[in-house]
Amino acid sequence: MNRITIVIIAVVVIVLVVGSSIGFGFLKNQSTTTGVSPSSTIKIVAAENFWGSLVSQLGGAHVNVTSIVSDPNADPHEYEANPADAEAIADAQYVIINGADYDNWALQIIAASNTPHQVVLNVQQMINTAVNPGCINLPYYAVTGCTNPHFWYSPYYVNATVHAMYIDLVSIDPTYKSYYTSQYAALNSSLYTSYMWGEEYIKQNYGGAPVASTESIFAYMANATGLKLISPQGFMEAVAEGNDPSASDVATFQQELEGGNSTVRVLVYNEQTVTPLTQSIKALAAQYQVPTIGVTETIQPPNAPFQTWMAGEIYDLTNALNAQGLGS
Repeated sequence: MNRITIVIIAVVVIVLVVGSSIGFGFLKNQSTTTGVSPSSTIKIVAAENFWGSLVSQLGGAHVNVTSIVSDPNADPHEYEANPADAEAIADAQYVIINGADYDNWALQIIAASNTPHQVVLNVQQMINTAVNPGCINLPYYAVTGCTNPHFWYSPYYVNATVHAMYIDLVSIDPTYKSYYTSQYAALNSSLYTSYMWGEEYIKQNYGGAPVASTESIFAYMANATGLKLISPQGFMEAVAEGNDPSASDVATFQQELEGGNSTVRVLVYNEQTVTPLTQSIKALAAQYQVPTIGVTETIQPPNAPFQTWMAGEIYDLTNALNAQGLGS
């Protein structure tokens, strides 16, 4: 076992130990719906389980969170709401949606229910207003404009969203402000020690290494880790949107993989948007001995905390890069 693998395993063990002792118990199994007593807690609905996990940890004993999109075997882009979803959203005091055309079904339910005094956090709108006004292409913004909806893969946007959640919880339930403040500090600490430090580590040791991805889900993480994402943007966005990439983009992607280790060092594969084309890309990577790591759009396993899920993906990415003999 090499030095890098030992270091990563050691940090994961530390996170497991520390996580079991902090107040919100972020490494305990969570059901899709969490909380203590619905009658004495804030009713929250998160359109997706990655935002649901974060607000559940932040709110702790004072929230009851229902996450709607959580099936690890389905493509979240294709989710269709049902009457139970509509009832849950209409009854919620606080609703968190991703925005950016990722969960328009939730926006439609919110508009139709028109629940009095309901607080809604639209992550895309928050980012455009508070983090990236005017949707300007800032240095860490991986895709031009605000068309890439996978905001939870950006550590910058995760931090901004957690802060927005904290402000909203205090506004809804000011009696427990000190409790939420403590939870907020603990969550920020766990996010860093579990996976954000790993992104910094990759940037310092493997920055500039060329990598490819079957879709745009990896763009934010590539940017945060300093990796050079060379797969055609048109290919990645088309797959993410359920469309066929252009023939030229497909040909370019294939040529990059056929270059072997001299070009693409790692292929990142979205396991929840599998198509015959992405499977052929994955097979081509294997043919030319390019390591492939899998990533997902929703938390896997579904009851794992957000940061444990992300830490696992960073661990796999680091090992794949290390297997190529990169870094120090």
